[in-house]
Amino acid sequence: MDLQLSGRVAIVTGASRGIGLAITRTLLEEGAHVVAASRKSGAELDALGGPRLVHVAVDLTDPAAPAEVAARAVEVYGGVDILVNNAGGPPPGVTLPRTSFMDASDEEWRAVLDFNLLTAVRAVRAVVPLMLERGGGAIVNVSSTNARRPSPINADYGAAKAAMSNLTKTLSEEYGPRGIRVNTVSPGVTRTPWWTDEGGVADMLAAKAGIGRDAVLDTMVPETTGLSTGRMAEPQEIADVVALLVSPRSASTNGADYVVDSGGLKQV
Repeated sequence: MDLQLSGRVAIVTGASRGIGLAITRTLLEEGAHVVAASRKSGAELDALGGPRLVHVAVDLTDPAAPAEVAARAVEVYGGVDILVNNAGGPPPGVTLPRTSFMDASDEEWRAVLDFNLLTAVRAVRAVVPLMLERGGGAIVNVSSTNARRPSPINADYGAAKAAMSNLTKTLSEEYGPRGIRVNTVSPGVTRTPWWTDEGGVADMLAAKAGIGRDAVLDTMVPETTGLSTGRMAEPQEIADVVALLVSPRSASTNGADYVVDSGGLKQV
């Protein structure tokens, strides 16, 4: 299927690893120009290098960073058609997961809300005028099943993602009539470096449970989170849904939330 993305200009935040890297790679494969924003690049992102990829090294918690990224997209490729707000998770100085609401200070709450919500707010603010100039565009905000499944585990992160999902609905109502579609993709537990890196969550859980890290990833997590497919999602599976949502083939999809969580979310 031709997603009709050839020549379109996309900004992807949090683009150097995990889901963001998979989204960047997929959009490039579909012929798009990509402005990849992250604090630093990495070997896998560098390997994608070419005339249709520009990396902008920014700290997205800097209020000026999204406008800088958008300006770079205009400078190099002439405008912006697509925004994927993927940056999220634990910001610098904050360690997740937590197991209780009481574990997070005000400062940590502010940091998590800033990184997981306000970075997207600022990015949307920066690109909407540029999209309107080109007659429209598509925005995908990467949320989380935590937005719809309240839990004492990472309460601050869940609250930020719930706000992201609400924001997406609001934006879709205001800008849908003007040609800008806004949707969310909500991953569940996904096999990203946050889980798989040495010293990451898999190693932390393995140490507590007294089992191997592979047993955590392949058995313990799927069982304890109720994944009906029996396995964690892969970043590419999230990226494929994002690519379809930003495509003109999804022209009537606006204000929707697509869950990619291996069947973990049971609520209707």
